[in-house]
Amino acid sequence: MEGRRVEVRGTEDLRAWLALSKIPPMTSVYPSGQTQPLRKVLLIEDERGQARIVEASFAKFEKERFEFHWASSYEAGLAALLQNQFDACLLDYQLGPRSGLDLLREVVSIGIDTPVIFVTSESSTEVDEQALELGALDYLVKRELSPRGLERSLRYTIKQHATLRELRRLSTRDQLTGLYNREEGLNLLTQGVDRARKFSRSFAVMFIDIDHFEAVTAIHGHAAGDERLVALARIVQDSAGESGVGVRWGTDAFGLWLPDMDAVSASRLGESILGAARQLELTLSIGVAEWNGARAEVTDLLAAATRALGEAQAAGGDRVA
Repeated sequence: MEGRRVEVRGTEDLRAWLALSKIPPMTSVYPSGQTQPLRKVLLIEDERGQARIVEASFAKFEKERFEFHWASSYEAGLAALLQNQFDACLLDYQLGPRSGLDLLREVVSIGIDTPVIFVTSESSTEVDEQALELGALDYLVKRELSPRGLERSLRYTIKQHATLRELRRLSTRDQLTGLYNREEGLNLLTQGVDRARKFSRSFAVMFIDIDHFEAVTAIHGHAAGDERLVALARIVQDSAGESGVGVRWGTDAFGLWLPDMDAVSASRLGESILGAARQLELTLSIGVAEWNGARAEVTDLLAAATRALGEAQAAGGDRVA
C-alpha cells in the first residue's frame, strides 16, 4: 500500500518542493467506496537510510494510506512546517548540531499547529518528558518501530489532535460570533508579532468599533443587534483571509490581525470593511497600526491601534485612521 513521496533536502529545495506541493493529492478508495484525499505526513530526519526505513513502513500500512514527505535537515523541516499543510509530523531527536527539541520549541513559539510524534534512537525518560511538555503527542523509539505501531501512532495522534483542537476551539471562540475571544486573540497576536520579528515581515493590527451601537439596539432590539454583530463578524473573518485573525475584542468591538500587511494596505482594507458595514446600516470607527522595530512589544502595537481608533471616533466615526 504505497503513498506519494516528496523529499526536501535543504532550504535550496524549498521552491521545488512548494511547486510539487501544489499537485492535487493522490486519493485512496476506502471500504465504504468513498474516495478521500491522502493525509500528508512529514518526516524530519537527517539520515537517508532511516528515512528509507520509515518510508518502507508506510508502504506496509494496512488501514490507511498516507502521502509521505521527507525533509532532511532542521532548516528544511522548519520551512516545510511553515506551510501548515501536514496532518502529522514525525520529528527525529538528532538533527545535526541541533535537536528535534530545539525545532519543536521553535515550531510552538511561532504557532505552528501540526501534531508532532517525537522519534529517537534510544528510550529516554528525560527526552520523552521534554518532548511531551513541549507539545508532542506521542513518542517512538526507532529500534521498536514497526509498520503496525507507526500506523497506529499516526492514526491516534491525528485523531487526538482533532479532539484537542475542537476543545481548544470551544474554549477560545466567542459563542455568538465564532471569532476568537479576547484572551486567545492576545495569544495569537503575540505569536504573530514574534513571527514577524523573526522573519522580518510586516504585520498590521486593526481595531474596529461600531458607532453608537447602543442606539442600534435601543431602536431595533437586542436580537437585531446580535444579528448585526454576527453579520459584521462574518465580514471581519472574510477580510482576515487565510492568514489573518479575527477577534471579538469587546461587546461591539473587533480586532483584525493582518500578517504580511503594512498600514497602507490595512487602511485600504478598512475602507472596504466600512462599505460592507454600511450595507448593514452600521457605521464604524477603525484604527490601524503597523508593527515595526520601534514598537518592540505587543502592548506598544495595541496602544498605537487604540490611539488611531480614538482619532477616528473623535472625528465623528465612519472612517479609518
